Amino acid sequence: MSLVLENVTRVVDNQVFIDDASLRFEPGSFNVLLGRTLSGKTSLMRLMAGLDRPDRGRILMNGVDVTGRAVRLRNVSMVYQQFINYPTMTVFENIASPLRQAGMGAEHIQERVLQTARMLRIEPFLKRHPLELSGGQQQRTAMARALVKDAELILFDEPLVNLDYKLREELRQEMRELFAARHTIAVYATTEPNEALALGGTTTILHEGRVIQSEKTAEVYHRPNSVLAAELFSEPPINLIPGRIAGNEVSFAAAVHFPRNVDLGRIGDGELRFGVRPSHISLVPSNDDDLELAVSVELAEISGSETFLHVRNEHFQLVLHLPGVHDYAVDAPIRIYIPTHKLFVFEPEGRLIQAPGLRVARVA
Repeated sequence: MSLVLENVTRVVDNQVFIDDASLRFEPGSFNVLLGRTLSGKTSLMRLMAGLDRPDRGRILMNGVDVTGRAVRLRNVSMVYQQFINYPTMTVFENIASPLRQAGMGAEHIQERVLQTARMLRIEPFLKRHPLELSGGQQQRTAMARALVKDAELILFDEPLVNLDYKLREELRQEMRELFAARHTIAVYATTEPNEALALGGTTTILHEGRVIQSEKTAEVYHRPNSVLAAELFSEPPINLIPGRIAGNEVSFAAAVHFPRNVDLGRIGDGELRFGVRPSHISLVPSNDDDLELAVSVELAEISGSETFLHVRNEHFQLVLHLPGVHDYAVDAPIRIYIPTHKLFVFEPEGRLIQAPGLRVARVA
């Protein structure tokens, strides 16, 4: 089944929730909706499911216009971030409930429930009630109920947000495997760029109800079409520095000057915006074209086995995403290194001019 949204707009109380969105999802595809809170992810999924109707545009399934078709007449399942299970039913009955509603025979229900529970590793808990399960097991039960009826479209509205890190990693891996061999269209909403990267497939970036970019996930990450797409698909957000190219020289904020290298050779002279991902800046040089900067520390934000290091000089601020624990004092002077071949280059208005290519790091 294909799913197509053509120039879909949704307005509620004169507020635009979805603004002229056009998307196409193919059978067997895994698709991520990435955007901040209130970007329009849930509103778009409700339109796909038939829970809401667009004010303009249309929605097609397998080429058939289903814009006005109610959700009960569509073969759609939805999994929410809350563990929505029936507390008085056993896990078996929770999973079986959509099959019973569809009038399936007892023998087929037994077979399908066992198969789905086995796939999601909750077969030992079929006789328990949801409140007797862990959070991860409860969410697996909700997912099993969505998967058991072989819906043509399954919508996941931030389903792992309430789980701990280990469970989230586990379920992400399982979800990739589950949908690899299915012809179902899966649409997964998240606020987290790293989750979109982990899930793969295609990624659609949403902002204020508008589709900013929609392509294969790796392509969106490596070639964001604008400053906004680069900021939204980066955690922490990509560093942006105003700059200029003039002849053989590049300058940042009219203060830091370095030679133009071959990677920037095809770009014309003029005012530009340069972007560098926090994970690409390091504390030691590793490439021949590394730009060394003297900066001072604003904050060393330690998160588990990672450090988000906020630094500044007189002209701009930067954030580094470093592996390991780096406990620097505020205002400590340090040197950092930016590989200039990993710079994104944008027009002043924000359109991407050039994304970095791949280079082999210098071996010491």
